[in-house]
Amino acid sequence: MAKGISAAKAHRRSVKKREINRHRNRTIRTLIRSAREAIEDGEQDAQDTVRRAMVALDRAKGKTLHGRNADRRKSRLVRLLNRTQAA
Repeated sequence: MAKGISAAKAHRRSVKKREINRHRNRTIRTLIRSAREAIEDGEQDAQDTVRRAMVALDRAKGKTLHGRNADRRKSRLVRLLNRTQAA
């Protein structure tokens, strides 16, 4: 348990922030997985699922994900989508 008032408040904030970050990261992971599956299965709405994943990555950029990490994930998704559409 935190000893001081400000330490207790900092702990409350960190717990709240941790839950927000965990939810955001879980959502991103799920969206990326569903986008990859849609691409690999050749579904018609694969482009829409990739777009949803990209929006989620953009929202997390600078908050829970490093900017370049988000850009790299988006690039890999688009590259996979383009590769399957060209084939």
